[in-house]
Amino acid sequence: MTYFRGGTGNKMAAPMEVAVCTDSAAPLWSCVVWELHSGANLLTYRGGQVGPRGLALLNGEYLLAAQLGKNYICAWELQRKDQLQQKIMCPGPVTCLTTAPNGLYVLAGIAESIYLWEVSTGNLLLILNRHYQDISCLQFTGDSSHFISGGKDCLVLVWSLCSVLQVDPARIPAPRHVWSRHTLPITDLHCGCGGPLARVATASLDQTVKLWEISSGELLLSVLFDAAILAVTMDLAEHHMFCGGSDGSIFQVDLCTRPPMQRERSFQPEQDPGRVFRGHRNQVTCLSVSTDGSLLLSGSHDETVRLWDVQSKQCIRTVTLKGPVTNAAIVLAPASMLNADFRPSLPLPQFNRHLLGAEHGDEPHRGGLTLRLGLRHQGSEPSCQERLEQLQAVMTHTMEKNVLGGQDQLRMRVAELEDEVCSLRKINRDLFDFSTRIITRRAK
Repeated sequence: MTYFRGGTGNKMAAPMEVAVCTDSAAPLWSCVVWELHSGANLLTYRGGQVGPRGLALLNGEYLLAAQLGKNYICAWELQRKDQLQQKIMCPGPVTCLTTAPNGLYVLAGIAESIYLWEVSTGNLLLILNRHYQDISCLQFTGDSSHFISGGKDCLVLVWSLCSVLQVDPARIPAPRHVWSRHTLPITDLHCGCGGPLARVATASLDQTVKLWEISSGELLLSVLFDAAILAVTMDLAEHHMFCGGSDGSIFQVDLCTRPPMQRERSFQPEQDPGRVFRGHRNQVTCLSVSTDGSLLLSGSHDETVRLWDVQSKQCIRTVTLKGPVTNAAIVLAPASMLNADFRPSLPLPQFNRHLLGAEHGDEPHRGGLTLRLGLRHQGSEPSCQERLEQLQAVMTHTMEKNVLGGQDQLRMRVAELEDEVCSLRKINRDLFDFSTRIITRRAK
């Protein structure tokens, strides 16, 4: 999940950290929010069962939840927890979901395809089909310039948002990097700070966690464990990497050691027991670290969410849910979450199920006003392709004027060329007649 800073006026002297959790049973609610330090239950959202990697905050104003095994995404205004704002219909069941930190885009994995929507209009901008099996996880970089996708085909792809949005429609968008060093399906990924310079941690059923660099695409570190890894995260300072295993253990890998660790290494829990969190009775499915790096939140298929002290590795709080935990994240509560009078700055539009401009697509909404977040002016703006065509037309016109000296000289030049063509045609006819006479004379 993306971190959002916010407060509720005079009610909070500092941003409050909250835990947002979901489980696959959801008999009474879809999502629960509780205060991290006191454990007080703050909010619950009702609407259905939320799938793994299927929860996201949008612009600090909406909560999106991909329904488990269903072909729609539920959307709530954060402060109106009892009223489902909208159901975003999708072409198929959503396997994972994320939003851009700048609030402009929504990404969803549907089977082996990636769907990208523009939030301000609801338009489906593109569908990426470079994975060969279902997509299991998606995440944007902190500056929204790139996003990373992992799938059951063992591949992790790094995409440049600018490149995929401006590519020629006749060409297939290509990822910036293809990381294929895993040998079994990807289960989770975490993107650190730094935008295009960030480091990305990827977890897999092949019992390894790998650390990559977006700028170069190089593999920085590969750690082998004794169990399959289903969840991975890092603290904000990226001093530690936390890996959730299929046996219920959570392993802490120190990234700032001296001397520097080898690029490929094995984690030995018996040699370093002080780097293992023990308490879950089933596989760990999600992990999240507090802003100051002192607390670790974990969710498991044993139907519990646990809060750990990182320094001592002791569990300081256990929250029991009604089913296997599918999402658990620590976030800074947005201003809208705890303020009943807050209203979103912009309404959430209807999201299209078909590509913008595609045949048999959704009909345009009538009587609406187009609002584009992040632009100074409202209304339609020329695309980059249209601007390129306009610039090319101006350059062509300028070159004609410079080379030919204006329209009058252009007409004179055309007349000269037409006369030359007529002269060449006459020469061609004369040559043909001469050749004919010569051949006929020889025949006689």
